[in-house]
Amino acid sequence: MINRRQCLELALGAGAALTLNARLFAAQQSVLQRAIPSTGEMLPIIGLGSSATFSAAARSDELDGLREVMKSLVEHGGKVLDTAPGYGASEQVSGQIARELGIANRIFWATKVNVAGRGAAKADPAAAAAQIEDSFRKLGVSKIDLIQVHNMGDVATQLPILKDLKKQGRIRYIGVTTTSPDQYAAIEQVMRNEPLDFVGLDYAIDNRDVEQRLLPLAMERKIGVLVYLPFGRSSLFRRVAGRSVPDWAKEFDATTWAQFFLKYLAGHPAVTAITPSTTKAANMIDNLGGGSGRLPDAAMRRRMVEYVDSLPAA
Repeated sequence: MINRRQCLELALGAGAALTLNARLFAAQQSVLQRAIPSTGEMLPIIGLGSSATFSAAARSDELDGLREVMKSLVEHGGKVLDTAPGYGASEQVSGQIARELGIANRIFWATKVNVAGRGAAKADPAAAAAQIEDSFRKLGVSKIDLIQVHNMGDVATQLPILKDLKKQGRIRYIGVTTTSPDQYAAIEQVMRNEPLDFVGLDYAIDNRDVEQRLLPLAMERKIGVLVYLPFGRSSLFRRVAGRSVPDWAKEFDATTWAQFFLKYLAGHPAVTAITPSTTKAANMIDNLGGGSGRLPDAAMRRRMVEYVDSLPAA
């Protein structure tokens, strides 16, 4: 079974991947920026996720690799780093590395809160507040750019806590997240009824359900969108294993499969930032290339969908 790293190494050669990716990225334009709808603040459209990757790397003492990833993020024009208390050591590791590298103030810190889980359980307000304070401590910052209610966990209890912290000036933006289709109806209601700055959603070229209602609603309500799982939980790399990127992808400056997949998402005007996870600097640079140069228009995006949908399922 091939994964993203193996796909990239087969295409570039393992030893030359990082150098060549940096050269390819340098030859392209800067990372494109999108405005946060509620304020107009600009964010680079490609960021960094840390869901399972940072926690796994921390357990295996691969912190040097994570340092290179975060260094590559900021040096090549990225900014958004998405994390959560539920991602194991992610908050603590990313905060520690940012302080060591002196880049904490160059990162747009996005984390989450959820002490209720995904079910109907009620959140303990004191526990939620304590979890948020722990995030401040682990990240090592006095102000967090964005905190979202993770997986729609008891929004009625936890979102008001975020609203209060925003009023106090300790949080700049607030939102809610889900990566589960069975929660789409519920998050739609929150988007309609609450003053959100962001939503975090699962979205990939082979996972397009959010295009039907949630992305149009985000544009209507002026809510920013962070994209999670942009490679379809890695299924996309398995589907394209052994295939070259189509020649026509050059029309929107995609030279690798990662860039192909990311540019499809970036081509949707509702998307504010995309946060693919990685522990490899070569992948980070490759991902940032997915947010530079030309983007596919609507007709090209349809062609991209038709191509991916024609491939055998992973």
